[in-house]
Amino acid sequence: MTREELATASDLLESAAEETDSDDAGDRLSELADQLEHLSTADRGPDHGRLARIQSSLDEIASGDGEDVSETLDDADEKINEYRSDLEGV
Repeated sequence: MTREELATASDLLESAAEETDSDDAGDRLSELADQLEHLSTADRGPDHGRLARIQSSLDEIASGDGEDVSETLDDADEKINEYRSDLEGV
């Protein structure tokens, strides 16, 4: 089962990693994209806490080295929020 929202967010982050002018931001975005790709197909879906940590990292990157791709990061963040809206819990 693929969690489409997380797979789309992963694709967006990979695209942002390639487009950013910052090597550091690119590396961090690639790592986050890999995490979301794994979570999109894992047997068990991620919880709110795991996704919140990823979103916190995106906020940090968007306000720092990744300003040049902040719109793409916002799109990825929205996809994660869409997925989280169906999760039980917090």
